[in-house]
Amino acid sequence: MKSLLLIRHAKSSWENFSVPDFDRPLNDRGKKDAPMMAARLKEKNIVPDTALVSTAKRARKTAGYFTGVWNLKDSSVHFMDDLYLASSAVFFRIISQLPDEVNSVAVFSHNNGLTEFANELTDVAIDNIPTCGIFAIHIQSDKWRNFAEAGKDFWFFDAPKAGQL
Repeated sequence: MKSLLLIRHAKSSWENFSVPDFDRPLNDRGKKDAPMMAARLKEKNIVPDTALVSTAKRARKTAGYFTGVWNLKDSSVHFMDDLYLASSAVFFRIISQLPDEVNSVAVFSHNNGLTEFANELTDVAIDNIPTCGIFAIHIQSDKWRNFAEAGKDFWFFDAPKAGQL
């Protein structure tokens, strides 16, 4: 069985409207929420083997907080241009190409695509994955290439304002 954590980037700053969307940094709340959420997962012994990260600044910074708390090796963190504003089709493609030795993966990306993708995976529907929110599932397969057709079970949903898991 494999595990997938879909993690939306933490709250970004809109302080300077001249900054392109791709380059927006985290705001103070985002800088607080990301390490808190990472620690919340680590306390429950939920630490993925690898992380796939959008190359947008706010996603890279969010992932940096998580991977730091998790002590994830740099070689287990993969930055991917395709994860910036990705569609469900892109998520399916990327996840199905993971090596089978990876048992659990965290994907750091953006809405609306992240919420739309989450809603395609199980019978659990969510209106919106909020900033720094986590939607997690278990996959009933030991091969990532079978991800699209494999059974998927809702594991948990958590967000900074939701309290503890």
